[in-house]
Amino acid sequence: MHTDMPAQTMTGSPATIQRGLQPLHGLLGVQALVVILVSINRLGSWTLGYVAGNEFLRWVELNNMLILPLISLVAFYLLKKWLEYESPALNSRTHLALNLAFIIGVYLLGASYGDHEVTNYLHFRFCADDQAGDLCRIIIFNDDEFSHWVFFTGFVLVNAALLLFQRLFPWRAPVAGRDVALLIFNGLFIGAGIFANLAFEEIGLDLYVIVLLAVLSLGLLWRSGRQPLFIYYATAYTVGLVATVLYRSVVV
Repeated sequence: MHTDMPAQTMTGSPATIQRGLQPLHGLLGVQALVVILVSINRLGSWTLGYVAGNEFLRWVELNNMLILPLISLVAFYLLKKWLEYESPALNSRTHLALNLAFIIGVYLLGASYGDHEVTNYLHFRFCADDQAGDLCRIIIFNDDEFSHWVFFTGFVLVNAALLLFQRLFPWRAPVAGRDVALLIFNGLFIGAGIFANLAFEEIGLDLYVIVLLAVLSLGLLWRSGRQPLFIYYATAYTVGLVATVLYRSVVV
């Protein structure tokens, strides 16, 4: 896939930076692949086997805790690095604040996965029929409540930081129609994941998080125009929300 603008080095003044969007499409494609792999991991019976003889975890929890989030977060980091270029904004206070928000968000996401997947396994195996005992009560709270709070805090920080990185380091060339199509295409995978989570499971804090990021991405798109990440995020979160509302109003 080629853009209308020739690729150049990332150094120089922002006005002369002309890079292709191929790396962006590739990194967003990784996120789409992760959504597919998460679904396969959750729904496939082959992941229900134990990782080791001591039965400390099943493959479904191990994949959700270590492999799939790591792929996603590495892609997010590379996306952050791709967004940055030499400009007065580089190493500014705003840039530093966004970097800190991104790092804190990554840490919180890692902590939430570690807490959730282990306690989710223990909940499923030992506490499905015993929710009154102190041990199971603590396990269930970590699984269903605390790990979710930590996850959504990290999720908002990482994704909001990426949107604001795009605002701080704007794309200086016109976004070609085929690039818009690819951004929408990749965004639809995330929208499908949001729909699957909101439409078929109990809605909680996740709804407010999705609404927040949808409003942020749409607001940035309205104020700053067709920046690549604004198109991508606005597509993903708006489609996910609208599809959920339609499904629940008609089917549920």
